[in-house]
Amino acid sequence: MYSECLQLVREALAASAVAVDGSVDGMACWIAEIDAWNRRIDLTAARDARELVDLMIADAAILAQHISPGARVVDIGTGAGAPGLALSLLRPDLALTLVEPLQKRCAFLRATIGTLKKAGIERRVEVVRGRGEDVAGGAGGVAFARHDVAISRATLAPPAWLELGLRLAPEVWVLLAREGAPSRDDCELMDEFAYRWPLTGAERRAARYRHERA
Repeated sequence: MYSECLQLVREALAASAVAVDGSVDGMACWIAEIDAWNRRIDLTAARDARELVDLMIADAAILAQHISPGARVVDIGTGAGAPGLALSLLRPDLALTLVEPLQKRCAFLRATIGTLKKAGIERRVEVVRGRGEDVAGGAGGVAFARHDVAISRATLAPPAWLELGLRLAPEVWVLLAREGAPSRDDCELMDEFAYRWPLTGAERRAARYRHERA
């Protein structure tokens, strides 16, 4: 599985035109681990290797090109690590907090981080078991001081994720498939990017918001 993942990761990142900076091997190892663990626990519903690679890294390849240097990023409902773990491998300057409520997935993430010590991600990635609401400090809470950017993939419907994300960080990314970009009075839509997942051709958009208080 590793050799196939390595080739597919190279293909996907080349198509995304993102600088890889030695991260290809780490990504291939991570995705091969997902495949191995997925036989025992439910990590992903990807139907084949191409879909798995796209699912894990395609969105992160877009985010990696637009998040500010040195940002502290929180990924809510990260599951097997998408897009947060891939983002950490692509952008070693970022500090990532991966938030996941299921213990078995947290165990996978911690084990994978242990296998990727060569990439140094154990120094810049933290795994937190919990929900986004817990990290935000409960109903009405705001965790701006801890994070610069909030990301999530398919954890909540876009409007609900934007509402929660704005309690977590002054900058929020909403990853979209067919839905339109949501709007709120307390934030500004700064950018919107249309792209395709390189291996499967799935159409996606990424919208970046900035809180009006930021």
